[in-house]
Formats: sequence, structure tokens, C-alpha cells
Amino acid sequence: MAEMKLPRFMISAPGSGTGKTTLVCGLLKALMNKGLSVAAFKSGPDYIDPMFHSRVIGAKSRNLDLFMLGKETARMLAAKNSRQADVAVFEGAMGFYDGMGTTTQASAYELACTCDVPVVLVINGKGAALSVAAMIKGFKDFRSDSHIVGAILNNVNPMSYMFYKSVIEQEAGVKLLGYFPVMQDCNFESRHLGLVTAEEIGDLQQIVDRLAEQAAKSIDLDALLELAKQAAPLKYTPVCLEPVGKARVAVAQDKAFCFYYQDALDLLCELGAELVPFSPVNDAHLPQNCSGIILGGGYPELYAEQLADNITMRQDVKAAIDGGMPCFAECGGFMYLLEHYREGDKVFDWVGAIAGETAMTKKLTRFGYVHLTAQEDNVLCNADGKINGHEFHYSDSTNNGRSFVAAKASGRGSWECAVANNTMYAGYPHIHLWGNMEFARSFMQHCCEYAAQNTKKQ
Repeated sequence: MAEMKLPRFMISAPGSGTGKTTLVCGLLKALMNKGLSVAAFKSGPDYIDPMFHSRVIGAKSRNLDLFMLGKETARMLAAKNSRQADVAVFEGAMGFYDGMGTTTQASAYELACTCDVPVVLVINGKGAALSVAAMIKGFKDFRSDSHIVGAILNNVNPMSYMFYKSVIEQEAGVKLLGYFPVMQDCNFESRHLGLVTAEEIGDLQQIVDRLAEQAAKSIDLDALLELAKQAAPLKYTPVCLEPVGKARVAVAQDKAFCFYYQDALDLLCELGAELVPFSPVNDAHLPQNCSGIILGGGYPELYAEQLADNITMRQDVKAAIDGGMPCFAECGGFMYLLEHYREGDKVFDWVGAIAGETAMTKKLTRFGYVHLTAQEDNVLCNADGKINGHEFHYSDSTNNGRSFVAAKASGRGSWECAVANNTMYAGYPHIHLWGNMEFARSFMQHCCEYAAQNTKKQ
């Protein structure tokens, strides 16, 4: 067991829609403007909020999902990714105590307990006065180890904040660290999978600069940092990895395919991968001399026509997979490998490495955390191999595969999923490779074997 001194705090809230991500982006930039090196983390499986964090701090934000990672791995990754940081900022998902089903499991609260993080609640103060104190106190006292030590009020004006500040602090028993006024021109748009991605907001930097300027004016950054310094040393168990071998692996990274856990990509690198980014939308061909393909999730449906029109890329991907190149494809990446994407009366040709077609539906399909169990040997694991994952998609396909069984973490149902064999995993479930390192080792082993075979042929 090792430990490190890491000033840290979490921004959480009673529920979604309180402006957590907007506030966190402003705080990250404001702290950087003070000359601090900042690490950023997001609880839960969400891919999009860390993209905003990353654009602000200029380094990759990380997900700490306790269901997929487990507590030991989450602590280790928090420490690993904070080595050069002066302060670490955690953002909670959903409501602070909202976990799986009717429990707090995998909630922001459980992450705060796991990593011993002081918590600052963001409260929407619009249309409320003393009731704000009742809400803060209720959340603080709901669990004796809540870790809640402060609060920030959102959507309030400075006069109201100053008028109620002392009575709220007295009644709630926590320190108010400041406020944000209504900032209509600084809201991030939403779509069916959450916020639009950071890459799609052309004036993101200007928005973040305005948020940081406001944070410096109306949030007590020094008091926030003092709370962060009160965190106990972070205890964790280091992990030493031995490379499997060396292989170049093509990773789809563009507006259509952008959902990745950076720690999972880093894990592949530590095992010997040289990751080579490419764009299925814009590039004419796969990168040369690669021995594996990774197709992450994202929004391929928004670029259906461009993906279809890029015939040479589709042909390259299909030829590579048909030729035995290892492929790992999740959700949007899985969709792209099917024969067609259907949009009303329009049908777009996609890769065709897997029989079937996909289309959008009007509701979330098979949503939530799942326990995955392999039904046969495949590129990621042997039969009966297990890993936790999640599904979050509005699309569905005519061929979701039968190589794994996904059992709802809540215990309320299961279904077959994923098309997998000794060279490919492609399915709707998202997984985090740190959730079972052997899945990453197996994929890299297959990539290295493919590289060796092709070297002999040459």
C-alpha cells in the first residue's frame, strides 16, 4: 500500500441539470489561471463531460467508474493521474447519492468515500431562499460520512447571496464558497446522448474564459483550495505492468468516433501498443503497417452519409477484418461495422464486416450497467471470461450478436450481445479495460501475433 498527499475536492449536486459541468469547467480554468497544475476526474461512465474537462486543462480528464473499475483500481488511477498535479478536481455524476437502482453503489458519494474526497455541493438557488439551507443540511446529514464540507449556489444574484449567506451557513453547518449568476450565453447544448462534444462548440474557449473570469470574481478559490488541502493522504496499491509485445493499433478518433476511456488506451500503450489515430469520416485509408483496429463509440449516425461516401476507408476496414486483423469495436464502432445504416427511407452502406443493419429508435435501448460473460473464446477472453460494462444508446440493430450474455446489474433481466471470435469483438456494451486487465492483454497478444505473422509473410 502506498500513499500520496493530494489536495482534492469534488463538485457534486442534488441532481442532474444543476450546472455542474459548466461550473467545473470554469473552476478548472480559474485554478489554472492561478498557476496551478490541475487533474480532472468524472465519476460514472460518461464520456462527454471529461472531453470538456480535457479541453480546459489541456490534458486528458479521466473517468473513475466504481462499477467497472472497482475501488482499488479507482484509487490507483486517481493517484497515477495526479502525480504532477497541485490539485485534483472530481465531478460527480447525477445526484450525489444516486447509484445503481435503489442503492448508493457506484454513486458520486461512494467515490467520495473511496478516494476520501471533500465534497462541495452545487445548489440551484433560483426561486429559493432558506430552503437552500434545508437542502444542503439534508444532503450533508443523509449519511454520517457524506464528506460534504461546502456549497456553491448557482443561478443567484450577488445581493441575494450576500443576504442569505450567513444564515445558510449557520443552519446547514457548511461553508458557502461563492455563487454563479445566471449566464445564459455560457450554457452547453444537449442532444440524445447528453451534451454536444467539446469539439463541436466553436467558441468553447471563449465560454470557458468567461466562466473562469466569473469564478474568480464570485467563488472563494483560496477557501476552496484550503478545503482541498484538508484531504487525507490518498492510499492506493500500485500496479506494475509487463509489455506483451509491440504492435501498431489504428484508433478511430474523429467527430463520429470519440468515446474512449483514456486510461484504457493508456493501458494498451503500457502493454506495448503504438496507437495511431485515424478518421473513418475524413481519411481515405487505414494507417499503414497496423496490426489492430479500435472503433470506439460516438455519433456515427450524425455522419452516416460521409461514412458511406468514404468507400475506400470502408473497403480497407472490411478487408483488414476479413484478413484476420484483430478488431475491438464498441457501440458506434459496432454500428459502423454492420452492412447498412437506415434513416427512414434512406439506406447508407457501411463496412459490412458484420451482417445486418442499424437504425435509431425513439428511446434508450438496453440502458444501464451490465455484467458481461463470454459464451465462447474470443479476441478479448476465453469462454466464461467476465467484465463489467454499460449500455447507453438510442440505436438498435438487426444483429446484436450472441457471443456474450449481458446481465443487468440490478438483476432485472439479461440478453445476448456482441459478435465475437478469435479476431474480433464488436457489440453495443462499453467496457473499461482496467476492469479486467486480461481483456487488454488478450487483445494485445492477438495484435502482436498478427504482426508477427505478417512480418513472416513479407
